[in-house]
Amino acid sequence: MSAKVVIVDDHSMVREGLKQLLELNGDVEVIGEACDGVECLMLLEKVLPQVLLLDINMPKMNGLEVLEKLKEENINVKVIILTVHNEIEFLIKAVEIGIDGYLLKESDSAELKKAISHVVRGETYIQPSMIPLLNSRMVERDIEKEKINLLTRRELEVLKLLSVGLYNKEIGKKLDISERTVKNHISSIFKKIDVTDRTQAAVFSIRNKLINVF
Repeated sequence: MSAKVVIVDDHSMVREGLKQLLELNGDVEVIGEACDGVECLMLLEKVLPQVLLLDINMPKMNGLEVLEKLKEENINVKVIILTVHNEIEFLIKAVEIGIDGYLLKESDSAELKKAISHVVRGETYIQPSMIPLLNSRMVERDIEKEKINLLTRRELEVLKLLSVGLYNKEIGKKLDISERTVKNHISSIFKKIDVTDRTQAAVFSIRNKLINVF
């Protein structure tokens, strides 16, 4: 029985090429195509594939936004991100949302079919070349979460304020505490999150999304 797939990519040549490759041996049936995230969601109201091949960079709504929408609405479809992005941040974001597969567009048809077969069986398939870095980064993130958990509520407040550039005097005024108390908090914060200056502390905050950067 062939796996039913929908392809979502803003380039028609990519969609057509994927369709031809996937349907070559009859083990995959492409039952629909969409050129952006909005069209994808509309299509899924009419057809429900087993697997959605989803690009990231698309107009109107990108692939990660589509993935979030699918999870919010509990739409029962397996999703494989198929992208040119080999940056680990995109993969981590996809994993956090709840991805079934993540492949680079440089992958050959055999690997793509292998990924489809894996996710249809309820397994996860990640681009093999990206797995070591993913594991390393996930371990780092767990360690940093542990560091954040060591901070008191007040220390967390101080960290956020110093990370957006406030001086000790300004932090003290905002939190209604003395400048000396602020210094003591900062000293404790630096030890707990293992940094030596305010710049490193700010980078830590940004990396762990403690503050928003626009």
